[in-house]
Amino acid sequence: MLEIPTDLPADLAPLSWLIGVWEGSGVIDYTAGDQRYQGEFTHRVSFSHDGAGYLNYSATATQTSSGAPDEAVEVSIPLVAETGFWRLARPAEATDAGPALLPAVESAAARTVDDVEALRAASGGFPIEVSIAHSDGVLELYIGEINGPRIDIGSDAIVSPPAGKAYGAASRMYGLVDGHLLWAWDIAAVGGAMSSHASARLARV
Repeated sequence: MLEIPTDLPADLAPLSWLIGVWEGSGVIDYTAGDQRYQGEFTHRVSFSHDGAGYLNYSATATQTSSGAPDEAVEVSIPLVAETGFWRLARPAEATDAGPALLPAVESAAARTVDDVEALRAASGGFPIEVSIAHSDGVLELYIGEINGPRIDIGSDAIVSPPAGKAYGAASRMYGLVDGHLLWAWDIAAVGGAMSSHASARLARV
């Protein structure tokens, strides 16, 4: 059975371990055709909530080196920033607001731990939806599952600007290991096959 922190809506209980600010570093390594992208970066991620049934997400990254580890050149280049929302996936009801500014057409009592437990999958986890907007104009919608301290999500849709670089698919994995947030991000982009392109280890600050 779920345990709900006292200040959280029931729908955030499975996601509660993410809340906070995380900082650390990671590596980039991705090959597309004859081009290999390699380097290191620093990363800052924030998960917060404002009392609603979703988490606010923001992340920034700065490249700190370019090239293979044995011949890396120090740099300081801002990489794409992200902002978005993480929530449990459930059918929209008349008690939910939206789309756009449309208000709910019915009132309802606050959702309970039993309501959330009803969403639990046979695997033991909970279905989640993650929407992320990038500062370069890319929009991602991920669907997946959170199962205890592990999250696996894959792209359901990616929208890129007409003049943007090719970006076909993505998946991300997050895990809480020894108090650190570890993540890996696979992509199919700029002509490259679906494979890992970045990973990082972050500590709560």
